[in-house]
Amino acid sequence: MGKQRKVSVVTGAAGHIGGNLIRSLLKRGDLVRVLIHRDFRAIDGLDVETVEGDVGNPSELENAFDGADVVYHGAGFISLLLKSRGLLQKINIEGVRNVVNTCLKCRVKRLMHFSSIHAHRQEPLDEFVDEERPFVRDSRWAPYDYSKAMGEREVRKGIERGLDAVILNPTGIIGPWDFKPSHTGDAIIRMATGRLPALVRGGFDWVDVRDVVSAAIKAEETADSGSKYLLSGHWVSVEDMAIFVNKITGVKIPKFVAPLWLAQIGVPFIGAWAALTRTRPLYTTVSLMALRGNHHVSHAKATHDLEYHPRPFKDTIRDTVKWFQDAGYIS
Repeated sequence: MGKQRKVSVVTGAAGHIGGNLIRSLLKRGDLVRVLIHRDFRAIDGLDVETVEGDVGNPSELENAFDGADVVYHGAGFISLLLKSRGLLQKINIEGVRNVVNTCLKCRVKRLMHFSSIHAHRQEPLDEFVDEERPFVRDSRWAPYDYSKAMGEREVRKGIERGLDAVILNPTGIIGPWDFKPSHTGDAIIRMATGRLPALVRGGFDWVDVRDVVSAAIKAEETADSGSKYLLSGHWVSVEDMAIFVNKITGVKIPKFVAPLWLAQIGVPFIGAWAALTRTRPLYTTVSLMALRGNHHVSHAKATHDLEYHPRPFKDTIRDTVKWFQDAGYIS
């Protein structure tokens, strides 16, 4: 008899991590089941079992998790707005609690939980952020950051109840198969099509989604229960990212680079214009806070345990732009 295929369930299948993860799990030979809400583009044409639902409904989670060997929980709500506390609470905290409880009820063998670097405090800025850096502690912080920290606490509570779980904290994710697209993907598209009127000073640690997925699968196979890994890449400024895009596409980059204090003054006007044009505001109070963040995020533990070596940023941005071009986002 042949080896029994692993049953892997992916929540957030429509998302950036989900679209890449499903393809890697299928390549591994898994039987893949996805929990998906509305957007089916990331799984179009793939040999997966589909369960429609969301993390707010425990009965739908049971339908998805029944008989699962591993659940990769990637479903989450990402918001750069201060007014999104309600949805962040419902999806990123209560939703994680539902996932944990359902994993225990269905006797799922392992939960892989995708958290975020945003769950951790950035200060002090002159010291490396690692797995021991304290969490964001209360709701006075950016709502998204607080929700990811609280979501991790729900997983820890599950581990105390006997759940086998591993936590992954990627930094800013970019890369191919970004169907929605993500906030950063949207910025790259605007850079590549000349639709970004100005840049801002500051930057972030960016990691290739394919490296995150490879590390997640390696951790699922080898990590001890309760393990946690920061998955960082390379700190790159917004201006340098635009220069990389310019070298690939030839599209001119904005000449004006606003200091963060000036960009903050412009946030209300940017928000008003986005509301008028029904577009996503790239620069918000929350996103500008992130661009002031720590330049030094350590992936030493992941490198030691998971043989994690993030690829060069130039390779990631090249492949990202090419995917957007091939997919029709960049003409």
